[in-house]
Amino acid sequence: MTEQAMSVTPYWELTFDADGDVDGRERDRLLAQVTQRKVHDLVVFAHGWNNERSGATRLYSRFFQPVPALAPRARLGYVGVVWPSMIFPDEPIPDFPAAVTAEVTAVARPALAKGTRQALVEVFPDRATLVEQIARLLEQHPDDGASLETFGQLVRLLVEARPQDPQDAADILAAGGPAGGPEMLSGDTAQVCRDFARALDQVASLHGTSAASGAVDFSFTPAGLWDGAHELLRQAAYYAMKRRAGTVGERGLGRVLGRLAQEAPDVRVHLVGHSFGGRLVSFALRGLPAEVRTVKSVTLLQGAFSHYAFAARLPHDPHASGALHGLQSRVDGPLVCCYSHFDSALGTMYPLASRLAGDARSAAGELGADFDIGRTLGPQWGAMGHDGVQAVDGTRAFTLAEALRAKWPASGCVNVDAAAVVRRGGPPTGAHSDIVHRELAQVVLAAGRIR
Repeated sequence: MTEQAMSVTPYWELTFDADGDVDGRERDRLLAQVTQRKVHDLVVFAHGWNNERSGATRLYSRFFQPVPALAPRARLGYVGVVWPSMIFPDEPIPDFPAAVTAEVTAVARPALAKGTRQALVEVFPDRATLVEQIARLLEQHPDDGASLETFGQLVRLLVEARPQDPQDAADILAAGGPAGGPEMLSGDTAQVCRDFARALDQVASLHGTSAASGAVDFSFTPAGLWDGAHELLRQAAYYAMKRRAGTVGERGLGRVLGRLAQEAPDVRVHLVGHSFGGRLVSFALRGLPAEVRTVKSVTLLQGAFSHYAFAARLPHDPHASGALHGLQSRVDGPLVCCYSHFDSALGTMYPLASRLAGDARSAAGELGADFDIGRTLGPQWGAMGHDGVQAVDGTRAFTLAEALRAKWPASGCVNVDAAAVVRRGGPPTGAHSDIVHRELAQVVLAAGRIR
């Protein structure tokens, strides 16, 4: 997106590949121009799941739009991070019209929508044959257990890390499971699909859009294991995106911020991330050179990673710590987590996927006919964007109204209950993408002391 098409200026983009390598020309342009443009505060925003650059840049433009009027005297610059992620067409893109995701209504579940096939091929470019085999099974949904097991094997091959990323072990251990890859892909596929199918029915019921209600945009059959298989594919793909976000943050953005600190040491940096983008900017703290103190605030919007990520000790295992424990100290200012209980993606599907990723074998016997996610899974599988940072001493807590008039702490973690504005959305993700609000832009400015 050109500067003229963006709602704010100056604006730069940083594009990273799946390994965290940055587009060198974009990086060099930022490093050369940020001082020329006399930028004092640089806001760096990383999107979550998304399919196209245009979706990411539209999000940035809409989110940043009220900022100049809110901080008229600030010398601001803006960066949009673009990284290879994906979104399933039946999920809303932040601030996109409903027509953008309307394709799914014409596709009978559990078949794979054309847009989803294309997105999977784009984010796993060397595995197009696997995508077609997966799509064929979802379209045919044969009534036999062997086909479901084959489906599980294909999905595992699709999302497996090459080489194995050490983040997997750290994240699963932080949530209370064993080291290794996502066991939801190596256990009993039929049972995992059944668990996901029940979860889908529960989410649909919460939103009043279950099959019994006659809704046309969300079809669920309780006995339909292939609906659960479709959700298994979604969660496995997002597991891979979660892993990738950490890689891009630590190996990519963190290093760029280190270079920026060398070239423009007086520029104050403010990191903002939505969903997996929150994980990306958080892992960027791990990639920062030790001496860099230019990151003045971090704001996580509906962060899709463990709420124990920054904990020094886990409540369910005092001998273990979160994958990012203590890294909030790398921020020369507050680390802010905006969360909402209206986020079904993080309140329902995330903990189930985390539980099944950590230990599918023991989960299989627990999720029975009276399945209730909140009661069954427990707090260790929770997400940052659903209930905030957990188990970190000294964490402050504000409502959104309080946050907009509070005196912010100079450092440490701050939870902001944003449910007053982050509340719109339907299944399967709820309010997860409802983040384009003037009040949330105000939180970013307040956290960074930008006036």
